[in-house]
Amino acid sequence: MWSEVIEYLKDASLVARIQKYFGVKIHYTQSRKEYCKENLLSEIHDTNSRNIKLNSNIFLLKSEGIKENGYTATEEKIINVNVYTDDKQKQSSNIYNTNYTITNYFWYYLFLFGTVLGDEIFYSTFIPFWFWNIDGAVGRRVVLVWAIVMTIGQILKDIICWARPACPPAVRLQDKWSEEYGMPSTHAMIGISIPFSVVLFTMNRYIYPISIGWTIATLWCTIVCMSRLYLGMHTVLDILAGLLLAIALMIPLVPIVEITDYYVLTNIWALAILIALSIGVIVYYPCSKKWTPTRGDTTMVVSVTTGVHVGAWLNYNIGSMSAPTKSPPYDIIWPSYPMFGCMILRTILGFCSILATRAACKSFIYGTICAILKINSKDIKKSENYSENKNKILIDLLHKYMTCFMIGVNTVYLLPNVFTMIGIERPTFYTEI
Repeated sequence: MWSEVIEYLKDASLVARIQKYFGVKIHYTQSRKEYCKENLLSEIHDTNSRNIKLNSNIFLLKSEGIKENGYTATEEKIINVNVYTDDKQKQSSNIYNTNYTITNYFWYYLFLFGTVLGDEIFYSTFIPFWFWNIDGAVGRRVVLVWAIVMTIGQILKDIICWARPACPPAVRLQDKWSEEYGMPSTHAMIGISIPFSVVLFTMNRYIYPISIGWTIATLWCTIVCMSRLYLGMHTVLDILAGLLLAIALMIPLVPIVEITDYYVLTNIWALAILIALSIGVIVYYPCSKKWTPTRGDTTMVVSVTTGVHVGAWLNYNIGSMSAPTKSPPYDIIWPSYPMFGCMILRTILGFCSILATRAACKSFIYGTICAILKINSKDIKKSENYSENKNKILIDLLHKYMTCFMIGVNTVYLLPNVFTMIGIERPTFYTEI
C-alpha cells in the first residue's frame, strides 16, 4: 500500500496535471525520427538476446533480426537513442517532444515570485535588510536555522540522487536548478523554516497579532511549495518530504538555537566550533554520481552564516553591543518619515557596498588562489567541466566561501558601523543580544 502511495506521489503525471490545472497548456509533438527510435526500443525489449549492451545513451546491437527503418542488423551496429531509468519516462520521452503555452499569467507570475523566495537573490536581499532595518538578534537565529536546514537538505539530495520529474509528461518552465537532484525539495524546506522561524523567534519578543504572523508564514510556505510543482521542478513526494524533514529538524533546532545564540555571540570557542563545522561540511561534502551545483550552494549558505556570527562577535567584543534596558516583549516601533528615509539610505548604501564587496573579493581571491596554485585563472574560468577539473572545484569553493564570508561580516559588522558614523544607524541595533 505504502509503495503504491509513494509511486503515485513521485509520478510526473501528477505534476503535469497540477500544471494544467493552473493554466499551463502542454503540447506533445511526435517526430518521425523519435517514432522510429520508439519502435526500435520496443523490439529491443522484446528480443531475448543477451548481447545488447547499454552505455549512457548508446544501444550496442549485436543480434540479427533487430530492425530500424527496415534495416536488419547482421553486424555490430551502434544507434543513439535516449535511455532512461524509468520505463514510463523512457516510453514517453522517446515518443514526444514537449512545448507549453501559459494561459493564466496570474499564476505564472505568482509562482515565479514564489520560487524566488527560495533563491539566492532572496537570501542576498532578505538577510541584510533584516539586520539593517528590523532585528539583529532574530536575524542571527533565523540565519542559523536556515543554514542547518538548507545544508542537511542539500546533502541528502546528493546522497539519495533522485531525478527531477520526467519531462514529458510534465514540462519544465525553469532550468536554473535542473542539474541538481530533486529529493528532498530544499525550496520547500526553506519555505517552511524561514517564515515560521521568524514567527517563533518574534512571538515572545514583540507585541503583535500572532495570528497574522502564522497566516503570512502559511501563505509564504504554500506559494513556495506550489511554485516548484507549477514550474515542473519537483514531484509532490519531493515537496512533502522536504516539509516533513524541515518540521522534524525545527522541533529541536529552534530551542537549541535560542539557547546557544548568546554563547556564539560571547564565547570565542563556541564561534570557533561554528567556523570549524562550516569548513568541515564543505570538505567532507558527499560526492554524488555526477557533478551538481549543490556543494557550491551549500558553501554559500554556511559561509554567509559564519560571517554573520563572526561580525556579531566582533561587535560584542569591541564593546559596541550592550544589554537592553528593558526586557521583552517590546512594542513594535513603526518608522516615522525621518526613520523611513534613513532606512532607505541604509538599504541603498548597504546593497551597493555588498555588490562592491562581492565583485572585489571575487576578483582578488580568485586571482590570489590561482597564483598560489600556479594556475591560469582565465583557463579555469573558461572550463565548464567540474567533474574532471578538480582545480576548478577547489578554487570555486575557496573563493565562494571567502567572498560570502566577507559579505556576512560586512553585513553585521562593517556596514552598521559605517551607518553609525554617518548618522543613519538603527538606534536599537547594538542592544539586540
